[in-house]
Formats: sequence, structure tokens, C-alpha cells
Amino acid sequence: MSPFSRNRGVRWSVYALIAVLFAVACGFLSHWQFSRNEERATMLELVAANYDAPPLAAEDVLDRGYSPDEEWHPIRLTGRYLSDDQLLVRNRAQGGTSAFEVLVPFELTDGRIVTIDRGWVPPGEDTVPDSVPAAPEGEVTVIARMRPSESLPSSGRTAPEGQLPTIHLPSVAAITGPQTETDFYGLMVSEDPAPATRPAELAAPTDDPGPHLSYAIQWILFAIMGFVFIAYMIRTEIRARREDAADPDPDEDDAPRPAKRRRRDRDADEEDALLDAGA
Repeated sequence: MSPFSRNRGVRWSVYALIAVLFAVACGFLSHWQFSRNEERATMLELVAANYDAPPLAAEDVLDRGYSPDEEWHPIRLTGRYLSDDQLLVRNRAQGGTSAFEVLVPFELTDGRIVTIDRGWVPPGEDTVPDSVPAAPEGEVTVIARMRPSESLPSSGRTAPEGQLPTIHLPSVAAITGPQTETDFYGLMVSEDPAPATRPAELAAPTDDPGPHLSYAIQWILFAIMGFVFIAYMIRTEIRARREDAADPDPDEDDAPRPAKRRRRDRDADEEDALLDAGA
């Protein structure tokens, strides 16, 4: 085997390896997007099944324990707000701003506590809200939708006193006591009696499935395109080598002489003709 053939084989093997590695990377990314799409579909099914369902008694849910399948399901709570323990959750994307969500612990008539997210308020001039509508006093009946506790930020981000970086219910329980539910909180739907003013209502979850499925298909197409591109490069190289073999370089003897040399030959011929005429 000639050195050229060996080099060509090595080069094509490298091309193929690059295509395979690129396809593997695209496969992982496609699988991740398919997983995200399945998670989104599951969430949409939960919302469709639970969002407008009849409210459950909060005591019944607390007695048997919260199930993730009950996310977004309404519950009915009767008791009183512990307004002195109100907390603000900062940097929440609401209303096109970095808003604050208002958390107020709600004590049921049996002494157990469920955290209620009453809505959001915009930031003020000094980033903190200029005012927060107060929760109603005395006995109140609240309808709220259940949501699971959030995790603390992985970055270690904290918040000033009276605020939280996320809706982390164990952090709320550290303030209100061990009787506070830490598996779920409630997104407020209504209060009876209703106050004159309340925080802005949180937006309902969107039913958009998102772009995950289209992204997954795109990554598969990218993997196929990688192999097509490598095949095109190899085919182009083979074609170029065949053309070079069919059209060798012309010999130097057949190459045309420079124009200046031809002009000197014509001048010499004319001079010889004049000499012959005068002889």
C-alpha cells in the first residue's frame, strides 16, 4: 500500500470517528429533550385533571399526606392568617418584573399550619415593595391550589431578613414552628371574607407543550447531517484524485515559449532578409 493510500485511510477513519462522536452527542441531547417533553406532558395532564377539580378539605390531605399527583388540586382551609410571620419571596418573574410573592402562614382550627401564597407585588423604588396588602383578620375560609416545596438555590443565594430566595417550606417552618406543613403550600384562589385589596393574582399555568419535541427531532437531524457532510467530504476528495490522475501535467518541452523570445526571433529574421537584399 502506498503512503498516500495509508494517509487517506487514516484521514477517512478520523472523519468517521468525528461523525460518530458528533452523532453520540446529538443522541444524548435528543434523549434529554424527549425526557423534558415527557415531563412537560405529565405536568399538563396534572393541570388538566386537578386545576378545576372540587376542593378537598385541607385536614384530610394533611391526615393522609400530600401526594405529588395532587399538585394544582384545590383545597379548602378554615382558620386564621399569622400575619406577623409574613415573608416575601424575591426575584419572581411576574408582571414583567422581578416581583415579590407574598407568603403568609395560615393556622387551621386544629393548630396545624399551611403556607399560603397570596399573590405578588411589584418592587418599589428601593427594590423592596412600597406596600403589601394585608391579609384579612379573624376567621377566614381560603381556597388554594397545592404546590410542592421548592429547593434552595444551588448557588447558595440568600435573602435579607423577612425574605426568602425560593419557596422553601422548611425555611418557613423554621420561623413558624414544627406544626407547619413542609411538603406543599397553597396558591390562593379566594378568601372569604374577601379583603378590599389583595396582591396581584398569580398567572395560571400555560398549556403550551413547549419546544422540547421539536428540539429532540432537530438533534436527530443534526446527527444525520454530520454523516452526510463527512460522506460529501470523502466523495469530493475521491473525485479530485480521479481528475488529477486523468489530466497529468504537460511536459516542459511542449510549453509555449515566452512572447519576448518569439519577438527576438522575428527581428532577427527581418534583419537577415535586409542583408540578403542588399548583397
